[in-house]
Amino acid sequence: MNLGSVFASTTTSTTTATSVGPYHYVPTEWICILFVVLYSISTVLHLGQALKYKLWWMIPTATFAGILEILGWSARLWSSRNPKLLTPYEMQIVGTIIAPTPLVAANFIILGRIIAQVGPQYSRLTPRKYTIIFCCFDIACLVVQAVGGASAAHSANTKSSASMGANIMLGGIAAQLFAIVVYVTMAVEILLHFKHNAPFRYVEQSRIFEKGSRTVSKKLRLMLCGMAFCTLCVFIRSVYRTVELADGWDGPVISTERYFDWLDGGLVTLAMYTLNFLHPGILLKEDDSTAHGSQQGTDEESSRT
Repeated sequence: MNLGSVFASTTTSTTTATSVGPYHYVPTEWICILFVVLYSISTVLHLGQALKYKLWWMIPTATFAGILEILGWSARLWSSRNPKLLTPYEMQIVGTIIAPTPLVAANFIILGRIIAQVGPQYSRLTPRKYTIIFCCFDIACLVVQAVGGASAAHSANTKSSASMGANIMLGGIAAQLFAIVVYVTMAVEILLHFKHNAPFRYVEQSRIFEKGSRTVSKKLRLMLCGMAFCTLCVFIRSVYRTVELADGWDGPVISTERYFDWLDGGLVTLAMYTLNFLHPGILLKEDDSTAHGSQQGTDEESSRT
């Protein structure tokens, strides 16, 4: 798509979709305001919860995701009043494309904490290695999407460059989809091995659940449900953005506002609030004896590997 041609159109016979600006529609003002408010509330809550429970990693993950969404939807609000301006369009491309990526990183870290609680022997990787590998991959996806978004936004007057930027973003989102699939597969594998008491290896002093009393607490079950729902929301959103970008800058998917509102804004909002209400600071809190036992097992397993 040549974004510059959107503004150069001189068609006067009818009012076409492209005449209103690069979105092919005028973003609805009240919807933009609604999402700015919703994301602002969730972001403030995430920051407060991170400080309260001293989960500092929730700041560069869930909190940062909220800040990016606020940026993206504030730019769309700007566009609702000035639909032909290119600057807010560029801002919302970058903001909304990369915002869910830090949220995915939060889920990766949460699963690592869950592994540490149920026992690292049920995972192919130690909690530390698991977190490092998946978070590094997630950061790579974030960088690729950011580069692609910036390239597409700032190359509006060059069709080939804008298309290249879209392809880079598409590659980043596709890689993120792959990471989510692997993440879900490993999570299911860990839970199945735990359920059937089939550890990959024996880890002395790390067996929190003794034989005959191997149960998952209600809090841990709630955290698993929250993590699953959050991941599902982000996954569906990523599928939508993949289809959207593959369809092209002028395609019917990217040109339909309600698809973006529901499948991007709505789903990421649900994912954000899920981690607010089912927060790891509450649901993954261990008592002193359990935390000590878990840490011993994790440390010993790490030393062996």
